[in-house]
Amino acid sequence: MPTLFDKLGGSAAVDLAVDKFYERVLQDERINHFFANTDMVRQRAHQKAFLTYAFGGTDKYDGRHMRAAHKELVEKQGLKGEHFDAVAENLMVTLKDMGVPEELMAEVAAVAAAPQHQKDVLNQ
Repeated sequence: MPTLFDKLGGSAAVDLAVDKFYERVLQDERINHFFANTDMVRQRAHQKAFLTYAFGGTDKYDGRHMRAAHKELVEKQGLKGEHFDAVAENLMVTLKDMGVPEELMAEVAAVAAAPQHQKDVLNQ
């Protein structure tokens, strides 16, 4: 059975989606300030690696855990649920703009915006 990663189009599709997603995020005034001092080349690479893992493209992920990666944003910059929702919204709009079918978007949402991921990102 194909993974979500495969159904989305594999590495090329995830790479393109991440690039388009961050173009959108960096224009979103609700959340772009969280990336003001971020090396976006590195950030994109981390996100591509994470989504490849999360969508079943690999069983290996060497990046930092969500809690550690976002701890400073929560404590020093006030990262909250509304920001998490804005990121998820930008991901969904990106996928829609790319022509991803609704059923696959629902699968992506179930993974990317899962309640446990939100708790981890927000250090709850």
